[in-house]
Amino acid sequence: MTIHVLHPGALATIQDKGRYGYQQFGVIVSGAMDSYSMRIANWLVGNTDNEGALEVTMFGTSLQFEKDGVIAITGADLTALLDGMPAPTWRPILVRKGSILKFKAAKKGSRAYIAIAGGFNIPEVMGSKSTYLKAGIGGFHGRAIQKGDRLAFGSAFSRQNQAVLDQLKISPAKWSVRYDEVLRFGKEQKIRVVHGTEFDRFDEASRHRLVNESYTLTTDADRMGFRFKGPSLSLEDKFELLSEGVTYGTVQIPSNGQPIILMADRQTTGGYPKIAQVISADLPTLAQLQPNANVRFQAISFEEAEQELLRHTQIMKEIHIGIRLKQK
Repeated sequence: MTIHVLHPGALATIQDKGRYGYQQFGVIVSGAMDSYSMRIANWLVGNTDNEGALEVTMFGTSLQFEKDGVIAITGADLTALLDGMPAPTWRPILVRKGSILKFKAAKKGSRAYIAIAGGFNIPEVMGSKSTYLKAGIGGFHGRAIQKGDRLAFGSAFSRQNQAVLDQLKISPAKWSVRYDEVLRFGKEQKIRVVHGTEFDRFDEASRHRLVNESYTLTTDADRMGFRFKGPSLSLEDKFELLSEGVTYGTVQIPSNGQPIILMADRQTTGGYPKIAQVISADLPTLAQLQPNANVRFQAISFEEAEQELLRHTQIMKEIHIGIRLKQK
């Protein structure tokens, strides 16, 4: 059972929740940029939430199914067309042999996720199917998909997958998941942050600008990092900073004063001053920004960030329970 890649689009890779436990050896985490959408897509087809899914970026990806299957499309609205008709999203879909799925253009957000019942038949590397592009490991032969590739699927087909398939054979799903409490799309976004380890080393004007001025995402934005353009941020006094650990959402300020936010394929350490850290609950929203989107950073406390993560965790749990009830 395979999917034939007719066109890879801007970038499409296999990603799961990431490769943890190896950063001390210089191996990055990788994983889905928008983990909420990836997990929900897997739940919709009856997979576990850490099964590998196809992360499609912006536009152009075209796939042909060479066997019947159950898929779910979540995340960004990339104008998905199934056999020339608008494809349902945020719900399970039965696709027939020969069907063609295309992503024409990014209307809302920048990354969509395609999960397929039974998962993609690729080996785990260090406990993950995620693609680490620079090292060439994980995913489909350690790289982005290319024209002519054939992606095998279904090796982990389970009773839950079968239950979803049996339902769809009777009638298509007429329901969809509401995601708006955990994920936001739009060209104007509020991204919440906590103070970074060097926050107090920036001058007072810069600390004020960070949370009171707007910053624009440039076209220099990929899975490793997002570069923003806006009012310059400066240190009170120059100092030597040893490289130290960084994580997804770390806001670094290089010598030009323009923020860089580290993303899923970030390096394991960094030497630029860290003025802030994006809260975990807002990382999927950050990941879905399109170039030229405007962001305002809002500083909150560590306690508030923790409460927001707990709130999102509970909502995701409720979404999962709701999906399972629909699949019975």
